[in-house]
Amino acid sequence: MEPLVEIRNLKTYFPILGGFLRRPINMVKAVDDVTLTILKGQWMGLVGESGCGKTTLGKTILRLYKPVSGHIYFDTPFDIKEQIDTLEHSKNKSTVYNSLIKQYDLASFGHKKLYSLRKKMQLVYQDPYTSLDPRMRIGTTIIEPIKVHKLLHGKAARQRVIELLTMVGLSEKQYKRYPHQFSGGQRQRIAIARALATNPEFIVFDEPTSALDVSVQAQILELLKKLLDEKELTYLFITHNLNVAQIVCDTITVMYLGKIVEISKASTIFGAPKHPYSQALVLATPIPDPIRRRDRLILPGEVPSPTNPPSGCRFHPRCSRATQECMNQEPLLENKGDGHLVACWHPLN
Repeated sequence: MEPLVEIRNLKTYFPILGGFLRRPINMVKAVDDVTLTILKGQWMGLVGESGCGKTTLGKTILRLYKPVSGHIYFDTPFDIKEQIDTLEHSKNKSTVYNSLIKQYDLASFGHKKLYSLRKKMQLVYQDPYTSLDPRMRIGTTIIEPIKVHKLLHGKAARQRVIELLTMVGLSEKQYKRYPHQFSGGQRQRIAIARALATNPEFIVFDEPTSALDVSVQAQILELLKKLLDEKELTYLFITHNLNVAQIVCDTITVMYLGKIVEISKASTIFGAPKHPYSQALVLATPIPDPIRRRDRLILPGEVPSPTNPPSGCRFHPRCSRATQECMNQEPLLENKGDGHLVACWHPLN
């Protein structure tokens, strides 16, 4: 499979304002030097504790947040990315470099270029109760992105909305209803229909099932799987529920305090995690069997502040395997075989 979305050395910081003049006094390093590749047709899961930067990373990829530095590529030819990388590391950046950045790097795009790209990249929010305007009928909600991007007009646009409603398991009769007249699962189906309205290639799901009942979660996940296959979509699935990620995702990316610490196939992450933090997450996942019990790995201390992260490996204050090397030098993602990437000086066997 070819890469669809690729980010390189991405940083997203938020200023902390203080003093009488409300000037920046510190920075929250929500996403700090992250490199990640999402392949076409892939269902990638992004997991980690609350506050680790998962949602910020997803929104930065969609350019809802502007990064401090780094590159975001969307369906960009390999040779173009390599040319940009070569020119970037040269002593004198030429006009060719600036031209390529303006043409291909989403991190540098202005409003007009982002506007034309929005229809290819969509977001489904976590809470279906707040992601829909309560004053708008759902037909109007779904047709809005179609009109904004001038894809269809009049009867053709309405017919497209009816097709989308049917696609996500709703009906034409519900076209004129308001959001409060639907259940949580139905509202999330409406949000998915709205995301599909522009025929996107890439969708970011930010905890799309966390606010739903278990039975409804299963229905939504089955719908997403069906759409992924039929529409040849690519997903970035942000979740803290590792049981869900294990079932539906092809690949799992583990994030800790603004950094990616491990990337591998879902079966590998759950069967043989190599990073101590990934192991702790897996062991904390409940087993749906009252007889079986799983060993627990209780991590000491609290998650450090993203305004002042630890030096070296960010996990070392809570890691039982930490050495002086872990405290002094930051580990890079290294391939441990079969595409299993780990950022750890002393990975588990």
